[in-house]
Amino acid sequence: MKFATLWHSLLLCALFAATQSSFARDIRLSTTTSTENSGLLKALLPVFEKKHGVKVHVISVGTGKALELGKNGDVDVVLVHARPSEDKFVADGHGVNRRDVMYNDFILVGSQEDPLGLRGSRDVVGAFLKMGEGRAKFISRGDNSGTDQMEKSYWKAAGVAPKGAWFVSAGLGMGEVLTMAGEMKAYTLSDRATYGAYRAKTGLDILVQGDPKMFNPYGIIAVNPKKYPDINFDGAMKLIEWITSKEGQNLIAGFKVNGEQLFFPSAGK
Repeated sequence: MKFATLWHSLLLCALFAATQSSFARDIRLSTTTSTENSGLLKALLPVFEKKHGVKVHVISVGTGKALELGKNGDVDVVLVHARPSEDKFVADGHGVNRRDVMYNDFILVGSQEDPLGLRGSRDVVGAFLKMGEGRAKFISRGDNSGTDQMEKSYWKAAGVAPKGAWFVSAGLGMGEVLTMAGEMKAYTLSDRATYGAYRAKTGLDILVQGDPKMFNPYGIIAVNPKKYPDINFDGAMKLIEWITSKEGQNLIAGFKVNGEQLFFPSAGK
């Protein structure tokens, strides 16, 4: 009788622990450096974590690496900004339930001196053609991030194969590249959000903006549970539903750095 009672108690404890684990299981999010460097995630995630009683572990890397982590089943959900790569990620069976989250834009920044006279232009391909002459330094992310992929598309459109002492492929995140560009008085392509967070530190000016080709949308995607049954798919979907909900979208709209709105909600649009 005592053995049966003990066995019953152990079974209840095991069931309770499993239930608690399912409710409080952490979520692993891989995301682009811009959402982290800008401070956006620090404004969003604590609200979500408190509401759902979970912890979101953030891995902040370039979009290419963020998607690779999803392909390998190392994270539960990805938040990135490279639509062609996102669509391929889903088409190849690595992700499901992609949703639009927000957008901003890319900008070309450089020193106040602006040796190539790019200030005020709205023609990003024309600017890249001029930079391709090699008369001023350009710092490239060089990390297969969303920004790096967009930069490569501009060089291709301009018919330029960038190489030489003027072209520096850093292999670093956006914040570090902006710091380098500031120190070297060089040009670089940036997302507006990270630039906003680093503007005072770097002294760089926005020189080229407003070209429709510089539109920068962000999407969130759950890793496919059919490919990786052990991922926290329920947690991933909770985060997706929340960040695209009215509450999440309002928080994105309300996030500002030095009074400037850096991301614009786009869920359901």
